[in-house]
Amino acid sequence: MNAARRPAPQPGQDAIARKGWLAAHKWLLLRRISQAGILGLFLAGPWFGVWIVKGNLSSSLTLDILPLTDPYLLLQMLAAGFMPTATAVTGALIVTAFYFLVGGRVFCAWVCPVNILTDAAAWTRRRLAVKANHIPDARTRYWLLAGTLAAAAATGALAWEWVNPVSLAHRGLLFGMGAGLWFLAAVFFYDLLVASRGWCGHLCPMGAFYSLIGKTALPRVAAPRRDACDDCMDCFAVCPEPRVIRPALKKAGQESPVILDALCTTCGRCIDICGQKVFRFTHRFDRRSSS
Repeated sequence: MNAARRPAPQPGQDAIARKGWLAAHKWLLLRRISQAGILGLFLAGPWFGVWIVKGNLSSSLTLDILPLTDPYLLLQMLAAGFMPTATAVTGALIVTAFYFLVGGRVFCAWVCPVNILTDAAAWTRRRLAVKANHIPDARTRYWLLAGTLAAAAATGALAWEWVNPVSLAHRGLLFGMGAGLWFLAAVFFYDLLVASRGWCGHLCPMGAFYSLIGKTALPRVAAPRRDACDDCMDCFAVCPEPRVIRPALKKAGQESPVILDALCTTCGRCIDICGQKVFRFTHRFDRRSSS
């Protein structure tokens, strides 16, 4: 009689043993608070009549003063032939300047509600030890980014916004999921059964766009104690963009231990998960990190 199949061991057990559960999940918990808090600000008005923020993640007005516009949405509008208002342009410039400084992929890890869904798929995938991994070419997301703009130009409409999971999730919370639930479910099961981190790491055109405006970001993750690395691979297992770790951790093409790749989401999971405390937050000009 075969023994019952045991769940696959999860990365981070050493970190929990050495640092405690809370320290091994600190940045993950802070990200969830950030994501829930931002979403809560948008839902406070429709749900409770407290209008701190009006609109959604594509376009909003905070306290009736601060306009914020997704610059990717603005590009789609221009491609479709729409003339944006001055307020929309101002809002896009503010958002662009912010992510230019802090890193475009920070949106993916700290703001985007779909990240919760894809993180859940990644956790389930590791738990069930799913082996299938048909990863698309790394450039696919950039082709899809160009395709969404071409679709807007061809249709004269914001075609991507019809299926944008971020927009679908927000509308679903306000008006009920409807057909949007099927697209969000498709994202989850694609990541679970087909490609590890497939949506955020290889397909999402929003992630592709935000990576383009985050090349000069100041906040960075570094591996200043990389000599202490015991090659457990836990950081690679949990990182949404594992390819960004190796150059800094293993001196593969660079001497600096600072992760400089614009695809890094600055999520902090490698910091959480490392029992050897190899990683920490720093800035791109930190020379003290060199080992």
